[in-house]
Amino acid sequence: MKKQISTQAAPAAIGPYSQAIEANGFVYCSGQLPIDPATGEMPEGIEAQTEQSLANVSAILTEAGLTLSDVVKTTVYLADMSLFAPMNGVYERLFEAPYPARSAYAVKELPKQALVEIEVIAAR
Repeated sequence: MKKQISTQAAPAAIGPYSQAIEANGFVYCSGQLPIDPATGEMPEGIEAQTEQSLANVSAILTEAGLTLSDVVKTTVYLADMSLFAPMNGVYERLFEAPYPARSAYAVKELPKQALVEIEVIAAR
C-alpha cells in the first residue's frame, strides 16, 4: 500500500506527480528544485540552490516523520559538472556520516533553468 506525502513547506508539485510517496517503510521523494515555497523564487548560485533543494527535501521528510539522517539514497542532477564541487561542499555539510549512497549526473537542462535538482529515498 502506498501513501502520499505532501506539505506546503515545500514547493507544490507542478505536474501529475506527488512530492513523495511512502511504501513498505521507504519514502520516495520526487526531485526538488531550489524553489523557495514562500516566494516561488530560486536563489542565485549553486551553493544557495543546493541548500534550498535540500531544505525542500527536509520539509517533505519532516512531514513523513523523518529527517535527512534517514536518507539512504540520493540522486543529484546538475546543469553542469563544473558545479559538482560547490554542490558537494553544501551536501557534505548537510548530511552526516554514514552518508547516503549517491548518484550525480549532469543533464542538458533542468526545469526553470535551475542549477540543481535533488531526489532522495529515505527509510524508516
